[in-house]
Amino acid sequence: MTRADDERTASANWRTRIKRLIEGYDAVLSLQHRREIVRELQDEEDLFMLLCFCDMMGIPNPVGDMTLELYPYMLDRFHEWHKRQGMPRSPLDGFRCC
Repeated sequence: MTRADDERTASANWRTRIKRLIEGYDAVLSLQHRREIVRELQDEEDLFMLLCFCDMMGIPNPVGDMTLELYPYMLDRFHEWHKRQGMPRSPLDGFRCC
């Protein structure tokens, strides 16, 4: 091995160590807030689901036509959503999920 190869190897080792150190530091910082982040994401999804399905529940929705395209993608998560909202059964008359 030449000296240049040794320097490249040492440089690569340092980069790897620094990368691992940064990843560990990031994991430690985000660990405390992980639950809060998950809760906030769930709240955003709950609001989005309400906005998309509010027309079916009798709440006027001015953008109801635009959200029709999203229904097939959201029906899979609809059951989880209405359970989180405290509704034991589906609030939609024509849609039974449980």
